[in-house]
Amino acid sequence: MNYKEIVQETLNIEAQTLLKAATLIDDVFERVVDMILKCKGKLIITGVGKSGLIGAKMAATFASTGTPSFFLHPTEALHGDLGMIDENDVVIGISYSGESEELNSILPHIKRFGVPVIGMTKKRDSTLGRASNMIIEVYVEKEACPIDTAPTSSTTLTLALGDALAVCLMRAKDFQKSDFASFHPGGTLGKKLFVKVSNLMQEKNLPIISKDAKIKDAIISISEGCLGTTLVTDEDGKLLALLSDGDIRRALLSKNFSLEDEALKYATLNPMTLDNADILASDALVFIEEKKIQLLVVTDKKKNIQGVLHIHMLIEKGIS
Repeated sequence: MNYKEIVQETLNIEAQTLLKAATLIDDVFERVVDMILKCKGKLIITGVGKSGLIGAKMAATFASTGTPSFFLHPTEALHGDLGMIDENDVVIGISYSGESEELNSILPHIKRFGVPVIGMTKKRDSTLGRASNMIIEVYVEKEACPIDTAPTSSTTLTLALGDALAVCLMRAKDFQKSDFASFHPGGTLGKKLFVKVSNLMQEKNLPIISKDAKIKDAIISISEGCLGTTLVTDEDGKLLALLSDGDIRRALLSKNFSLEDEALKYATLNPMTLDNADILASDALVFIEEKKIQLLVVTDKKKNIQGVLHIHMLIEKGIS
């Protein structure tokens, strides 16, 4: 059995289904988008089985792109959750055949509230079709499965039409990346646009030594600090230099090296610092990578130490 050919055939059937559907789109989408934009409540998606799974994904997409939405299972609706539907809402009902018993059971109650229904089905004269104020037609010539029965092409098309509707709404609302990040603060984009240096920098238990400290003191400070570096300060506590474990290893090559040497002798004077903890962590990462450093000390304008930001902290938190 040639599975590669089966995969190619499946993808081709579903791709052709999408391409044909694109040629059949009429102005119903404009009316549907207009209805949802004017909706003062929520966009509620409902359906059972495979249609329900597609509906749940659609609701998640709408909700994350600026259209308040949630998925309502018809069975749960019949047992109390119908109260979640308000007269200001709009309902999208999904059933390829239009004859899903569970879905059709709640349609009279939805209509009783005066809530408009957008049906996604292949049959306009089906129960769902007749109960809908508008219909987004979902029609496929052939399911991709070998017995032309399992929902494959039809679910793919339904999902794609849901995505297209979400994109229409995003365009209508001028939905931007910053808006998307607001709904995804824990995602990569959210972290990139909202997490600041102040949210990540280490402020306590910093490895700090005075400018008069010896190398042996610096080694202890570096070991206890677990940052691979110790901060050297002047008599006023302001940042003066940085001494890394790499600096010490290089110092060991000196003929006259002694653990009693002053640490400042081998330290990097006037190190690169950041004097604004409110900048984005992603921007700080760019700076760290450009300067090829691992540790960035955050200070105020007068070189008073506020905290440190290590490249490992940024990577650990998923900043990129």
